[in-house]
Amino acid sequence: MASNESILQGVNVLGPIQESQKKILTPQALAFVALLHRSFNSTRKALLERRKIRQAELDKGVLPDFLPETRHIRENPTWKGAPPAPGLVDRRVEITGPTDRKMVVNALNADVWTYMADFEDSSAPTWENMINGQVNLYDANRRQVDFKIGNKEYKLRTDKTLPTLIVRPRGWHLEEKHVTVDGEPISGSLFDFGLYFFHNAFETVKRGFGPYFYLPKMESHLEARLWNDVFNLAQDYIGMPRGTIRGTVLIETILAAFEMDEIIYELRDHSSGLNCGRWDYIFSVIKKFRQNSSFVLPDRSCVTMTVPFMDAYVKLLIQTCHKRGVHAMGGMAAQIPIKDDPAANDKAMEGVRADKLREVRAGHDGTWVAHPALASIATEVFNKHMPTPNQLFVRREDVVIGQNDLLNMNVPGKITEEGIRKNLNIGLGYMEAWIRGVGCVPINYLMEDAATAEVSRSQLWQWVRHGVTTAEGKHVDKAFALKLLKEQAQELASKAPKNNKFGLAAQYFSGQVTGEDYADFLTSLLYNEITSAGSPKPASKL
Repeated sequence: MASNESILQGVNVLGPIQESQKKILTPQALAFVALLHRSFNSTRKALLERRKIRQAELDKGVLPDFLPETRHIRENPTWKGAPPAPGLVDRRVEITGPTDRKMVVNALNADVWTYMADFEDSSAPTWENMINGQVNLYDANRRQVDFKIGNKEYKLRTDKTLPTLIVRPRGWHLEEKHVTVDGEPISGSLFDFGLYFFHNAFETVKRGFGPYFYLPKMESHLEARLWNDVFNLAQDYIGMPRGTIRGTVLIETILAAFEMDEIIYELRDHSSGLNCGRWDYIFSVIKKFRQNSSFVLPDRSCVTMTVPFMDAYVKLLIQTCHKRGVHAMGGMAAQIPIKDDPAANDKAMEGVRADKLREVRAGHDGTWVAHPALASIATEVFNKHMPTPNQLFVRREDVVIGQNDLLNMNVPGKITEEGIRKNLNIGLGYMEAWIRGVGCVPINYLMEDAATAEVSRSQLWQWVRHGVTTAEGKHVDKAFALKLLKEQAQELASKAPKNNKFGLAAQYFSGQVTGEDYADFLTSLLYNEITSAGSPKPASKL
């Protein structure tokens, strides 16, 4: 095996390193992530090119379908994913959120079964956020994460077992510009995964669970194959048995929905199931078919989980997972308690209850909440209707889902000026916060993250592109969209602190709502605004 010193040749850190972060950015850890990068980055880039080729086909009107070349995998009933791993047998309520220290303590103290610590959609990837997040998870796994702010203490509880920790690294499309390997930025996915795995794999096993991950934004089973290869190399490198890592894949792209069997198959020994990433899924449908007028959707509030294409996706996911013996996880309840309006709060919480009831009755094995206060509602519903640790035995053999079902855009509802303004507010509000380094934002008593901002942005682009008419009879064109954008940006800026970033957010957003330019991801579009790369520091000298 090559020495760390030889591997570290060509590895540079461009971000500042504080004393508390040195235990994360060790030469040994950086040698490991550099090895991952050199082993897999060319494949990652090839798969991203494949996405572009696929998009060009969709733009020409070619619709996705189940792959003929993998029919033998789908139609073979004998193969299974891995049995649930320690700490992942019962996942009925999972809380998700960023990796700041306060969130880590509060999430691990919540009455839930797992906590998904998020380096992705609810985190703005500033260098400080990404490295401090690794510090916080390192400390949390060792039960050394307690801290004090002013007179307030944050301490991990000791009265019961803590929720199982699952980490979501960034998607394959994102880079970490503060670390370069051989002159190019390292993959954000490999950086986040690699640092967490290297420092915590054995510690988590010692604690009774393991190195567990949520895998976002995949568009094909080949991207899952790449993750599986990464997992195998990582485990072999540190001498850990293969299959110790587990990955739950978020099905949050329309293309992945046609390859769910294949995705589980690629990850077999490492699979812990699939999750319905509902907002990203809606974003993906609009994004992938943005040139196709048959896919124009009404106001975001009309696109519920019961509309045909969403209902089909949920049913197919549950059927596929349970056929293969792995968990089928439900989606996010993003509501935040409304403390100053009991009637409005009751209505919102009833909405959460109805959503969780739909999920458990459909056959989901668990669900997501964004706020600890929602955990009791989700728990009550799942405890009542799922007395067992999961419901892998609910096979949903009644379900028959074909191409037309997944692409059925028969969504009742209208496009309204209020819907346009709401999308502008969510997009601007999220982007403004993101530029300030904040990755999840409460807006109108909902916790918004990159996924909901993407839905908002993509709908606006789509409506202008196809020249829709609102329910009020207004033609939606470029001038109208930019007029409303200016109004909403001025209104938001007038209510915000003086040093707000709404002007800059509006500048970026204006290029994304005219039906012309379309960035692949808002996060990629804005990333340079939050990078702080300095002069390179050779990793071997740290």
